[in-house]
Amino acid sequence: MDFNDTPEEAAFRGEVRRFLEGNAHRRTEGETAYRGRYIADATMAESLARARQWQARKADAGFAAITWPKQWGGRGGTQIEQVVYNQEEADFAVPRGVFEIGLGMCIPTMMVHGTQAHLERYVRPALRGEEIWCQLFSEPAAGSDLAGLRTRAERDGDDWIINGQKIWTSGAHFADFGIIVTRTDPDVPKHRGLTFFFLSMKSPGIEVRRIKQISGTSNFNEVFFTDVRVPDSQRLGAVGDGWKVSLTTLMNERLAVGDAPRPDFEDIFALARVLELEDGPAIRSPAVREKLADWYVKTVGLKYTKLRTMTALSRGQTPGPEASITKLVSASKLQEIASYGIDLMGMAGAVMDPEIAPMEAWFQEALLFSPALRIAGGSDEILRNIIAERVLGMPGDVRVDKDVPFRALQTGKR
Repeated sequence: MDFNDTPEEAAFRGEVRRFLEGNAHRRTEGETAYRGRYIADATMAESLARARQWQARKADAGFAAITWPKQWGGRGGTQIEQVVYNQEEADFAVPRGVFEIGLGMCIPTMMVHGTQAHLERYVRPALRGEEIWCQLFSEPAAGSDLAGLRTRAERDGDDWIINGQKIWTSGAHFADFGIIVTRTDPDVPKHRGLTFFFLSMKSPGIEVRRIKQISGTSNFNEVFFTDVRVPDSQRLGAVGDGWKVSLTTLMNERLAVGDAPRPDFEDIFALARVLELEDGPAIRSPAVREKLADWYVKTVGLKYTKLRTMTALSRGQTPGPEASITKLVSASKLQEIASYGIDLMGMAGAVMDPEIAPMEAWFQEALLFSPALRIAGGSDEILRNIIAERVLGMPGDVRVDKDVPFRALQTGKR
């Protein structure tokens, strides 16, 4: 592995730093990167407006979609340049949580499977933050097993009529468009009877219901479809080829949803230095130091795993399924660190007010949010299967429903 920037990468990093220094606020020491990840209801209009302004500024400077072709407003750059930009932007307090799904999953899927007319109409508005996209995949009975979805689309002339339900749809309450995978043929095995569309979230028959989360936010939604009419011209890929299109989205999701947010090792270390336990500073406790050592080892392991990926990108190679390791380890580590930080605080760990809680209640908020990271973007179990089968070369799971028509699959009690 080569840990140093090439001369070209170093020059690009300098360009990025100059842009960020001139257009964004550098995060101060102790200022959390966690807070503000999702948009609060009370400031939604203001937050969305600020996010759109920042996105347009990035687009004008050529940093909104570095790897996209220049003809669509991108920079025509490399994946390693995108990594460099993300590293530098992480030090600045800029709006997040609005365009990642659209630009990281939805529009890249359209670029692969859409028509020229689709690209001319939808790519630039999404890139500039003028239109927001969401991903309509998971269902109450189809989460990790996405191919088990039941939302159906039936052909009606030049249109399709969609009925069903999606759940855990991030940002559906403020999205303009969404991508959706539906079942169009229940008489073939579950992976072969799917068809992929995009649609306006303002279409008649769409109802979005907010889901109140334990963290107090409501970024997830249930979305119900009742006789929603979608033109066949908004189909991506062939009829019945929706699983192939979905895999394009899921592969991009692995890049868009990777590292868990902080607090990380350096933050629990900082907390241990300032907290006083009954027998003295927390940092002097052998039990605390043992936990810190475990997390340090995991942090360093993740660092070098990511550097391996970056090296592949820098050489123009495509990273393999090893990228699943990063999410699997970092999501569980976040949950462990947040929980332990609250334990160290004692009674103060129950305080959620950022004005009086240690470290602005950062660990408390992270503990409430962190379980979701072990499901979103691929559950722990799915990621372990990927690592076992595609990294370690172990035998795959037995899939008894592989060749069974979807209509014949047994679900629930009979």
